[in-house]
Amino acid sequence: MLRDSDLNRRAFLKNAGTTALFGVVGAKNVFASEVTRTPSVLLNEKYDFDEVYNRVGTECVKWDRAIDTYGDVIEVGMGIADMDFRAAPCISEALAERCQHENWGYQHRPDSYLHAVVDWNRRRYDLDIDPDSIVWTTGVHPGLIGALQTFSPPGTKVLLTTPTYNGFYSDLRWSNTLAEDSQMKVVDGKYSIDWDDFEHRAKRVNTFILCNPQNPTGNCWSPEDLTRMGEICLEHRVVVLADEIHCDFVTNGQKYTPFASLPDKKIVDNSLTFKAASKTFSLAAMKTAWYFSTNPDYLERVRVNTRADLNTLGMIANQAALNHGDEWLDELLVYIDANHDFAESTIRDKLPLLRYTKAEGTYLAWLDVSRVIDMIGAKETAAKESETAVSPVTPELVVQRWFAENAGVFLNPGPSYGTGGEGHMRMNLATSRTLIERALNNLGRAFDRA
Repeated sequence: MLRDSDLNRRAFLKNAGTTALFGVVGAKNVFASEVTRTPSVLLNEKYDFDEVYNRVGTECVKWDRAIDTYGDVIEVGMGIADMDFRAAPCISEALAERCQHENWGYQHRPDSYLHAVVDWNRRRYDLDIDPDSIVWTTGVHPGLIGALQTFSPPGTKVLLTTPTYNGFYSDLRWSNTLAEDSQMKVVDGKYSIDWDDFEHRAKRVNTFILCNPQNPTGNCWSPEDLTRMGEICLEHRVVVLADEIHCDFVTNGQKYTPFASLPDKKIVDNSLTFKAASKTFSLAAMKTAWYFSTNPDYLERVRVNTRADLNTLGMIANQAALNHGDEWLDELLVYIDANHDFAESTIRDKLPLLRYTKAEGTYLAWLDVSRVIDMIGAKETAAKESETAVSPVTPELVVQRWFAENAGVFLNPGPSYGTGGEGHMRMNLATSRTLIERALNNLGRAFDRA
């Protein structure tokens, strides 16, 4: 139950402007006397991504859950993967227009929704999707769970290349399946598949969840990598479940290759692809996603385990974004790319206790914090706390707490992303550069004081 003080704080922040956010949140009263923006790299920007947009007090997971966990010391929430920017104007306008019709009965889904998905993929990736092959779902998770229930009987294993998205492990729990982690190799911060290990493990699974681009490492898999994955899976009768929800975020000089665009039809027919606009346009709460396949047998089998109770506003928001959001996204991609560059250069030049190699895709930074673990004695602390804790305490959880209490920064601990996540934390860069600068400066000062 929330205390009265919690309610008062949240109500005040929810109704206040940006200045209130910086004047109240955090015991240090950050930004109370300085709300100076880091200049944007865009000279003629139409959209203001530099704006520090207040989400505190709106029951926002990214900010409010961090504050609930560690208190008002949190100055920058950089955990869960959604964005802090205002929505694309086309989304807000479409929602406002629909809300003028004050009736919320059953909503028919016309073919125009399907064509919005088809046109987006053709326009941006030259990928032709048969609209009849698109199946709606209330999120990528329900779609993946339906596919796992179809192809992987309870108790069987599912192949993952790790570190990978931690949400996959919850999908495995829901489907009563087990993880078969194939840990990637890493050289100078660059991750790659251990092909011998991948094939060895592929022999004892029914499904492989491909993360393309890879969350949290940021890999944009090449056509050659995807083809080799597909060949191994085809040979060993492993169905490829391609989660491509981060596909619209690719950094400068890199390229996203849809698994469904590979030239080998047999490989593509052995797959289903799961997508949504929820990362691209920060529409996670709208609960709309889809999957598709060139294999009609796979589609029909997974449909049996799929039920999508989609809501009207979710469909309206997604259609508006896919039909009219290109300009907003194109400008955002330049901004996100510059955020990656800013984080990489700042960490390299000013934060020697951290290491970060610029991601090829996503808006996430995968930080090596192994030196911080050693500096603060996190292994020893974790071992001692684990003796009496209900759940094991990892060194990375100790680092998460240390970052929160000493720098006011909330990050995600690496071990939740599977084998190979040890010694790492995930940082979300989809926010104002002012906040990224504040977070990195706070970390630097905390290291200096330690």
